[in-house]
Amino acid sequence: MAEWALPYWTRGEAGRQTPEDLFRVLYLGWLAAFGLKVLGSSWDVSWHFKWLRDDLAPPHLLNTAGTVIAVALTIVHWYTGYGVDRTASRLIVWGTGVFLIAIPLDLINHRVNGIDITAWSPSHALLYIGTALMLAGVIRGWYLGSGLHAGISGRQRTLVLGGLIAFFLENAHFPELQQEYGVLELASWDRGQPYAEPTLLNFAADQMGQAVDRAMVLQFSLPVPDIVYAVYASVVGVGILVFARVMVGRRLTATTVAGAYVAYRCVIWPLLVGGGFPPSTIPFFFLLAGLAVDLAFLIPVRLLRPLAGAALATAGVYGGLLAQDRVLEAPPFAPEAWPVALVAMAVVWFAVEWFAGRYGLTAAAAAERHAGEGPAGGGQIASEPGAPLDAVSGAVPEARA
Repeated sequence: MAEWALPYWTRGEAGRQTPEDLFRVLYLGWLAAFGLKVLGSSWDVSWHFKWLRDDLAPPHLLNTAGTVIAVALTIVHWYTGYGVDRTASRLIVWGTGVFLIAIPLDLINHRVNGIDITAWSPSHALLYIGTALMLAGVIRGWYLGSGLHAGISGRQRTLVLGGLIAFFLENAHFPELQQEYGVLELASWDRGQPYAEPTLLNFAADQMGQAVDRAMVLQFSLPVPDIVYAVYASVVGVGILVFARVMVGRRLTATTVAGAYVAYRCVIWPLLVGGGFPPSTIPFFFLLAGLAVDLAFLIPVRLLRPLAGAALATAGVYGGLLAQDRVLEAPPFAPEAWPVALVAMAVVWFAVEWFAGRYGLTAAAAAERHAGEGPAGGGQIASEPGAPLDAVSGAVPEARA
């Protein structure tokens, strides 16, 4: 392995010609890194609804393994310039930097304040933001570079791109696991069989200066306003699904990405519960939201699509949550707030389509770019980072091509 890798360890500018075997290894490494981070974080949130925090807990170690791989890949991209353009490299470097800064800040926060009562805390937000920037850079790097290699088929390009966007959705939705676990944590208290260990409940009560009673468990489990859950899922989650549909370009892209995330949650659920950890609700409504996004893209009028799509997706999110609340269980979500979600989602939808078209991050732009450059077996990412592309065709303007 060292004999293969060492010749590539040379200083270079981002966007340099990358051999296909190296390109594959780099992005396989990213998939492994994000896979470990997702498994670790999924285990971690369930762990923290049962036991007191522990810096060396197994889910933290699993997450750390993914972080180590991500840091190593960041250094490779930054130093060698392989596999990324300048914009992708900067996103990855900045994302990794924010994430690494957030780790000691989070540790200090826990040392000073004890456990975090919510996944929505500022130190946790930095972890999500750092990971999101990292993922954005990796998505851009794969999107621009994978089509330049003859050995990477269109199907492989689509599958990996869709998988990376599913990781992005998981990271963005992660704070909402607070409510998805919290609603069942509170129900377990009401049944007289709390999932949380007495040591955790006592610690949380001492931190809040309250007795161990239902009011304390409510604040521990569901500390954010009810309006947050569905509005956030509608605006951020659906916005990501819109970007997936625009970037990948296939008819059922949004449904597939949403389905992949929901399927993962369905698989990890029995593994965690079987291991003695608390259960969570599962956001099945994402399936309806994804389907709504795909249906909206059947509308040929671009200015009408965000309005119709936002209406369909809002119905999918809120209708799905209402149905889930009756049949299974759903987090508190303030159904009367649907007009807020509708308006915000329409604005975000417009913004996503404009941004993707303006900067050539569409499936049409990728096809046109790859047709013009052609797979060379060792592609160079030659387009100017952040260069605006024609919003209709996705072509690079002649002045900057």
